[in-house]
Amino acid sequence: MFGCCGCCNALRPRYKRLVDNIFPVLPQDGLVKSNMEKLTFYSLSSPEKLDRIGEYLYQKAARDIYRRRYGFVIIAMEAMDLLLLSCHAPQLNLFVESFLKMVQKLLESTEPELQILATQSFVKFANIEEDTPSYHRRYDFFVSKFSAMCHNNDADLPTRDKIRTAGIKGLQAVVRKTVSDDLVENIWESVHMDKIVPSLLYNMQNSRFHVDETGVESAPDDQVDPPMLAETCMRELIGRASFGHIRAVLRPVLRHFDLHDLWVPNEFAIHTFRIIIFSIQAQYSYTVVEMMMSHLDENSKEKPKIRTSIVDVLSKIIAIAAGESVGPSVLEIINSLLSHLKDSVRHGTSQNEEKQYQDALINALGEFANHLPDYQKIEIMMFIMSKIPYPLVDSHTLADNMLQSILLKSLLKVGTKYQTIHLNTTFPISFLEPLLRMSLAPDPDMRVLVQKILHTLIDRHHNLEKLTKATVNVDELELTLEKSSRPDLIFINKHGPIIYDALYTSLQIDSNTADNIQAVYTTLALLCVELASEETVIELLQLLVGIQSLALSNQNFSQAQRYNLHAIVISLLVLIPSVVAIPQLLEYANKLVRARRKEAPYILPDLRDTYITGAMVNKFPHLLVDQMAVCEYVAASGLDVTRLQSTSPYGSGGPGIVASAQRHSWVETGARGSVAEIVSNTEVNSASSSPGLQRKMPEEELTFESMKHVLSEPPEVRKEAENEKREQISNTFRTATFTELTKRTQPKHDVLHNKLNEIFKSISSSEENGPIKTEDTKTVPVYEQNFPELFIH
Repeated sequence: MFGCCGCCNALRPRYKRLVDNIFPVLPQDGLVKSNMEKLTFYSLSSPEKLDRIGEYLYQKAARDIYRRRYGFVIIAMEAMDLLLLSCHAPQLNLFVESFLKMVQKLLESTEPELQILATQSFVKFANIEEDTPSYHRRYDFFVSKFSAMCHNNDADLPTRDKIRTAGIKGLQAVVRKTVSDDLVENIWESVHMDKIVPSLLYNMQNSRFHVDETGVESAPDDQVDPPMLAETCMRELIGRASFGHIRAVLRPVLRHFDLHDLWVPNEFAIHTFRIIIFSIQAQYSYTVVEMMMSHLDENSKEKPKIRTSIVDVLSKIIAIAAGESVGPSVLEIINSLLSHLKDSVRHGTSQNEEKQYQDALINALGEFANHLPDYQKIEIMMFIMSKIPYPLVDSHTLADNMLQSILLKSLLKVGTKYQTIHLNTTFPISFLEPLLRMSLAPDPDMRVLVQKILHTLIDRHHNLEKLTKATVNVDELELTLEKSSRPDLIFINKHGPIIYDALYTSLQIDSNTADNIQAVYTTLALLCVELASEETVIELLQLLVGIQSLALSNQNFSQAQRYNLHAIVISLLVLIPSVVAIPQLLEYANKLVRARRKEAPYILPDLRDTYITGAMVNKFPHLLVDQMAVCEYVAASGLDVTRLQSTSPYGSGGPGIVASAQRHSWVETGARGSVAEIVSNTEVNSASSSPGLQRKMPEEELTFESMKHVLSEPPEVRKEAENEKREQISNTFRTATFTELTKRTQPKHDVLHNKLNEIFKSISSSEENGPIKTEDTKTVPVYEQNFPELFIH
């Protein structure tokens, strides 16, 4: 009987006999190495037998699993691994099918040890590069099983960690095996990503390690636990994703945070998205921001806390994506952020939570702009400016006013990230005009915001903090000065009038607080420092005279507003000669400061909203800025003061408005007034030699407002007026007689002569306290009449 069994054993196929011989009598003895070498040699010599060897090993292992002989199962799996690593023939595909069946069989068992063993074998298989891909091989079972292992909740903590670690390694192996070959199953399909990504995130939630600013964990080198391994696998998954696959990975991430309420608090969300943004290919980082913005749109109806957390996460990663954003994508992100701001203002319910949400949006906007080139920052500021609702009227709803304020805060946030080089680049007229228009808003807080925007954009030498408060102690400020460039001087010569006029007009508003006046002072001080030049002094001094006149003449101002205006005038009067080096004017300004400290300290800085004591400043004319004295001291430094001597374009300022008590003028007060009256009625222009044109009346004198009107007048209207004038002159010459033309024309020197006679007569009459007599113009004989000028040609 024994001989018969031996005979039957000899009749069995050789590969079966070789497989049987690798198993010991007792499983504790392990694999028989010598017999395993024989089996390996046989499989290399006869690769066509590999599929049969694999199938036979699978059958033995399945039988042992059923009988719970796990020692022999481990030996069978070890043999399969050795054969897999040893054989690299084209027939390996046939063996792999049996190998994967064996791995699947072990994974289906309930023994943690077998599941871990199967995972290790699968990882080894994933690291083998196959010469020929297998089109029919599928990994659905492995993705599902490894994902389930990642969620293992075994009562024994060490066992649970081992199974979860094995599951993560298995998912990592599946990804490596599939992404390297486009002909195998597409692992990026949602059916797979919806299992892989949440499994990794589930394990990452328990991370106990610190994440530094580069998104790389600092954990012990000899410790590998599920959270750490899951983060490594997530980085690898994101890094391998191409542009078309990024969204397939991000959708499950966003869905996982929604379903498990992981947005609030958002520490884990920030941690996860930093891992994503640092792992993704740089050129695809914009896609992450785009997905976040879309998700924010979808959650617009959620609680403000959730939206705030999402935006907070966005602000932490948006800076990284900004460097790769170009063209329309930049304005697309900005527009989306602004749209959410508008929705929050108009449809918000909880004021406190909505404000936090708005602040988070503004912060995200600033972080995004901070990492863009300067030219794109200017485009963003112009884009935000275009979104601010107009016109500025008190009939606006509260939501409109809030929206204006929020958008201005956004503009200020972007402005703080911008570094001004040339003012003409920073302030294109399409941006400057609406900004100045907004500086006249009805809301005082909004006007302060606009001035802060101007401060941020004008300040180039970090003098803003030194000039935040009005002061007469300029020497203590230690200002950083630099000679003005030619482009800046061209800019201020071109746009200075509208800037100064807007600042002056803003000071006329009755609702101004000390903060409003202080903000205007800072703007003027920065303009003075940044444009320190002799060419800009006269315009600034003209404005100071106008502001002082405004403080004296406006009856609607409170006492505090008047005192504050006088305080910023003296502060700027000290600053200007300190910056441009006009020593006599500086000495005069310091003299005024000393006098005010003795007699009226309330018209010196600091600015306040209320004053307990104080008298009318009109009673102390010697404490005010005398325009004629300023002209004299400025002229002593070699500057042209012609414009400064004329009537100030701001308010009713002019020579002699304030008479200094210590200064004696060559013209008495009464005479000065009569001269001004006569000169205002004196007009010598080309109308005297142009028949058919009426002389301008005194109220039609050229003023600053009329100059602005002419500059802003459309060219079509100007051309039409010129055509009418030409037709009028032409009709006059066609229809009028020679005598009429002669009467309408007077030589210029005759007019000058007559007017001078009138002036001298009026002066002499005023000195004698007598009435002014005007000498009648004598009738000119016919033979002394000049031929009309227009007939010469």
